[in-house]
Amino acid sequence: MKFNIFKTKNFRYFIPFISVIIALLIGFIIIVFTKNIQTAFNAYKGLWDGSFGRYKSLINTLVTSTPYILAGLAVAIGFQGGLFNIGAEGQIYIGALISAIVGFKINFLPFPFHTILALVCGFIGGFIWGYIPGYLKARTGAHEVINTIMMNYIAISLVDYLVKNVFNDKTSTIPRTPFIQDSAKVPLLIPHTRLHFGFIIALFLVFSFYLILRYTIWGFQLKTVGLNPKSAFVNGIKIKKTLILTLAISGGIAGIAGSIEVLGLNYSLPAAFVTGYGYDSIAVALLAGNNPLAIVPAGILWGALKNGASLMQLRSGISIDLINIIQALVITFIVADKIIYWLFKLKPEKKPVVMVFTKNWGQIE
Repeated sequence: MKFNIFKTKNFRYFIPFISVIIALLIGFIIIVFTKNIQTAFNAYKGLWDGSFGRYKSLINTLVTSTPYILAGLAVAIGFQGGLFNIGAEGQIYIGALISAIVGFKINFLPFPFHTILALVCGFIGGFIWGYIPGYLKARTGAHEVINTIMMNYIAISLVDYLVKNVFNDKTSTIPRTPFIQDSAKVPLLIPHTRLHFGFIIALFLVFSFYLILRYTIWGFQLKTVGLNPKSAFVNGIKIKKTLILTLAISGGIAGIAGSIEVLGLNYSLPAAFVTGYGYDSIAVALLAGNNPLAIVPAGILWGALKNGASLMQLRSGISIDLINIIQALVITFIVADKIIYWLFKLKPEKKPVVMVFTKNWGQIE
């Protein structure tokens, strides 16, 4: 008896992998039609060598992937609770700023206590930045998408102002904060490379939240609210409290992503701290299907595409924007998964609809 993944009930689990393959094939075809087949092979050889094909490239890919994993986890936690956290970018900024301040202002704590304090403060900064739209969502009904987008603009402008005017290092030719103390730095994971223990922290948080979502009461409540808030209310779950806490914790994880960029990589916070991680993390979470464990390969893939883009361009002479096209295609095929089913001539699975009725819903709290 032959096994055919396209005929299994769990075909949807293969959609992210198939989406990546199809997106890469379309990218290859675009290069062939605009250039030639040799250029296409050179481009993809450069993409592989620049992402995984060499030891240094692999190390740099893991470094680049670290904030994607953390920010992707942050967005996925929000999705699990039925919340669309567009504010990871701003939460990353706030986490980075507070960790930088703690890193260079405090000079009496030894390692690792100084590092831990800076990371915790970064988490708290992101937590507060996520708590605000979460509170507005729960108490006033204000949509979290609008609020988190606006919070991004506030965070970016606030960090830019504070770095340039309040915490600016006067000895530097570029506007940035002073360098953090050595006691606040996240140590290197592999000596003489850029890979730091932030990657291990990211893996630890991913695995921890996988266990939390799967085996704890709060994880069950979070997923229940995300799937069916009315059913959650009927079963005694406090909807408002869960919404606020979910978005706040999501913001805290994003804040850690910003902290690690400062404490493990840059050692200061420049005014031009343009990351884009917060927006790309939405794609990472979608690619992973909001599964915490799947965030790791999704984040590494995103880091690989970013890290290999430069060598891909150098080897073939094509525009680096092709990587953005491939990323957009991946997300398109994942979100519009019916395209994949149509390509393989399969019928999409019908998801059961669970309805819960009661005579009096009351006010959801």
